[in-house]
Amino acid sequence: MTTTGEEPATARGGPWWWDRRRSAVLDVGLAVVSALECGAEGIPFAWAAGIPVPVGVVFGLLAGSVLLVRRKWPIAVVLVAIAVTPASMGFLLGIVGLYSLAASDLPRRIIGSLAGMQLAAVLIVMFVRLRQDLAREEVDVGDWIVPFASVTTALGVTAPPLLLGLYVGARRRLMESLRERADSLERELQLLAERAEERAEWARGEERTRIAREMHDVVAHRVSLMVVHAAALQAVARKDPEKAVRNAALVGDMGRQALTELREMLGVLRSSAGGRPRERVSVPLAAVGVAAAAAASRAVGGTAGPGEGPCLSEIEELVGQSAAAGMVVDLSVMGESRSCGPEVESTAYRVVQEALTNVHKHAAGAKTYVRLAYRVSEIAMQVENEPPPEAGVGASAGLPSGGNGLVGMRERVSALGGVFVSGPTDAGGFRVSAVIPAS
Repeated sequence: MTTTGEEPATARGGPWWWDRRRSAVLDVGLAVVSALECGAEGIPFAWAAGIPVPVGVVFGLLAGSVLLVRRKWPIAVVLVAIAVTPASMGFLLGIVGLYSLAASDLPRRIIGSLAGMQLAAVLIVMFVRLRQDLAREEVDVGDWIVPFASVTTALGVTAPPLLLGLYVGARRRLMESLRERADSLERELQLLAERAEERAEWARGEERTRIAREMHDVVAHRVSLMVVHAAALQAVARKDPEKAVRNAALVGDMGRQALTELREMLGVLRSSAGGRPRERVSVPLAAVGVAAAAAASRAVGGTAGPGEGPCLSEIEELVGQSAAAGMVVDLSVMGESRSCGPEVESTAYRVVQEALTNVHKHAAGAKTYVRLAYRVSEIAMQVENEPPPEAGVGASAGLPSGGNGLVGMRERVSALGGVFVSGPTDAGGFRVSAVIPAS
């Protein structure tokens, strides 16, 4: 018999070929009863065959005990039952053996052939025995009695166990199929859960990257200008007190604005954990990202509302703030200015903003050219700076660099299907170029 969809090594809990101990106990009990029956029927068989009674009893005991292997070798049990049928023994052996054969997973042609052989054997033996008994007792009955009784008896001892075995076997196979389907469904659900967790982790990673990029836009540019103004303040503090006062005011304003924007972003985290400081709170990264984008949209004096990004109309103001920090910057706009999608305008603005921030960090005092071109189906922007002077006011600012600016710009442009190129120029400067589809 087959196991129910589990591995045989783990499903078997009984001795030898039995799956369970109670199955072994049942088969041993049936074998004992069958052996006693066949042993008792071996006595009249020995008298009729003219052999010693102990031989007939031993033969019956051995034949009946074959029922012990009905689960492993049901064909052998049925063949033994057919073989001992002429000896008028093995009633229980034949019934249980045929049931075990029908309930097994053997091909239907084998089950049908053996069942037909047992039916024919019982029919022939009953027909001969009834004719002999009626002739010996000289009982006058109709000619139809003997065939009818033979057929009825043969069908009575073969049909019920055969049909019951077929039903039990079909039900067992159905249950095994259902268990296998349930196991397969469970594995599929587990796989789907793992994939969903992977997708969720990927989404969390993407959102973290977006948050880091937005926070970088908020902090890097404004703080870079603060450092540049502070360096200029240090240089002109004694020579031009009025300019020093103006630079100090600019530094203070930028610092207060940067703190305000950071509080707005971090406030999302605090508000999500309101009233539960001791519990671990899962903060939606999307909410933090929206807050970061909203704060970044107001960087460098932007006027966008909550959840909106900066727009290209603010480029002049952005360039003007860099010029106020001491940068010699030239802005040129080509093509007819028009409104594009919010993501396109925000990305173009961020590219220019980050490129100017990099000039403040790495090429302070260098002349910079900002070019913006409106084309038919795309927007192109380029920020190029000349080689920095040997020494300048901003050269001693010592601005740190995290190496994420160019990566963030490339990610933004690539996400919209655009092209981003950056690298040094032949003249010793640096150029950042991007083309973004405007549709």
